[in-house]
Amino acid sequence: MKNKFEMLATAAAGLEAVVGREIRELGIDCQIENGRVRFEGGVKEMIVTNLWLRSADRIKIVVGTFPAKTFEELFQGVFALDWEHYLPLGAKFPIAKAKCVRSKLHNEPSVQAISKKAVVKKLQKHYARPEGVPLMEHGPEFKIEVSILKDVATVMIDTTGSSLFKRGYRTEKGGAPIKENMAAAILLLSNWYPDKPLMDPTCGSGTFCIEAAMMALNIAPGLSRSFAFEEWPWVDGKLFSSLKDEARSARKSDIDLDIVGSDIDARMVEIAWQNARAAGVEDVVSFKQMRLQDWKTEKINGVVISNPPYGERLLDDKEVTRLYQEMGQIFAPLKTWSKFVLTSDELFEEKYGQKADKKRKLYNGTLKVDLYQYFGERVKRPIKEKG
Repeated sequence: MKNKFEMLATAAAGLEAVVGREIRELGIDCQIENGRVRFEGGVKEMIVTNLWLRSADRIKIVVGTFPAKTFEELFQGVFALDWEHYLPLGAKFPIAKAKCVRSKLHNEPSVQAISKKAVVKKLQKHYARPEGVPLMEHGPEFKIEVSILKDVATVMIDTTGSSLFKRGYRTEKGGAPIKENMAAAILLLSNWYPDKPLMDPTCGSGTFCIEAAMMALNIAPGLSRSFAFEEWPWVDGKLFSSLKDEARSARKSDIDLDIVGSDIDARMVEIAWQNARAAGVEDVVSFKQMRLQDWKTEKINGVVISNPPYGERLLDDKEVTRLYQEMGQIFAPLKTWSKFVLTSDELFEEKYGQKADKKRKLYNGTLKVDLYQYFGERVKRPIKEKG
């Protein structure tokens, strides 16, 4: 097996720089590209990035890249790759996904079928199996993906399995919830730090608050889930266990946090508590049933992060317009608070009553949204007297 791989951390459009920053904070050099971040490493780096990245979607190994303008070039290119370094005899290796963009090859089912045939032929040759005898696929699964962009094929193996946004703590969710990795990315884009109050007045199932608490406590987001690579015979189980133990011991304690979420729906508040308990942060977050209009605070230098109703979550336009107007009125007196609001409503600023200091285009799944950013006036907190 190989000691070093070329890998990709895939990311939602607009979040590549956030993922790149996380990878560099893990001590790994990387290059940011559209929709992904490229880096190199061995099995350890593959495990660590899966365990620790909060804003990425998946970690994939790049098996190879080559030009493919014809199906023959595709077949020969896939056949030439060193599959014997990845796929043990008996492995399952579906071509799980093919994507063709601005390329002469555009029939994705055909790309999958031809790529599968090429891998089979290569493994038959390497393991000295007769061509007429099918390979038995009863072992660990390696999901292969083929992406062809501008006539250049990139062949990858997914190391992650279920997307990284599936942390394992969400017991239940409401309508159109924000994904965990999107929530984490927005927190990383904001100016919130654990010493600041954080408020989500439309908290739904509690994702922003839970992700903030996990960040503050340094809880590895992948600690409570499984990964595709765990089945692979060339991944050292002892190394994986050791890195998980390190992640558990990295959790911080004795931190005072002021993280509050509220929602008008009592059922969503209960779900938020259930999710917080599953994530192990129920002691450092607080959820309560409350109307947005009833929220007041005397605290300073806080951060509001909100994912208010939009898209499929809309009840009706008039109700949403009223909600945004009320948000503007309620948040206006909070001069020292920064506000970050995620919505697909292009008229949000007009309804809210204030132009954003900064607007960032993102995608929540396939839905285009904007993150409206309003920065508070920074003031010094009063120093508490001793005694």
